[in-house]
Amino acid sequence: MPMTILIVDDSVTMLMSVKSTLVINGFQVETAADGLLALGKLKGGLKPALIITDINMPNMGGLELIKQVRALPGFRFTPILTLTTESESTKRDEGRRLGATGWLVKPVAGNDLIKVIKQVLPGA
Repeated sequence: MPMTILIVDDSVTMLMSVKSTLVINGFQVETAADGLLALGKLKGGLKPALIITDINMPNMGGLELIKQVRALPGFRFTPILTLTTESESTKRDEGRRLGATGWLVKPVAGNDLIKVIKQVLPGA
């Protein structure tokens, strides 16, 4: 059974681009347009092997999402990658402190994204 990855981004173009890269590489993909919708899916029973989130989104941004996900039972060790235009070290440090596994700055080539996923998801 393919691993499921949840992509959270308010950009439809970004969602489609990342989703197609992941699907081509054999992953199952769920998407959410912001952190609030993503949290709802997780609370509703979705158990992704990995979460990839943008930082700047309406309703609930990525940093708040990371904080909320880490507080959910069963998600303490789920890898969370950020995929964002934010490259400031203060944001990156805050992300790490809240529980982000890795920080990727857009744009990221598809093969580079897959390499990082294989590092954080053994057996992917």
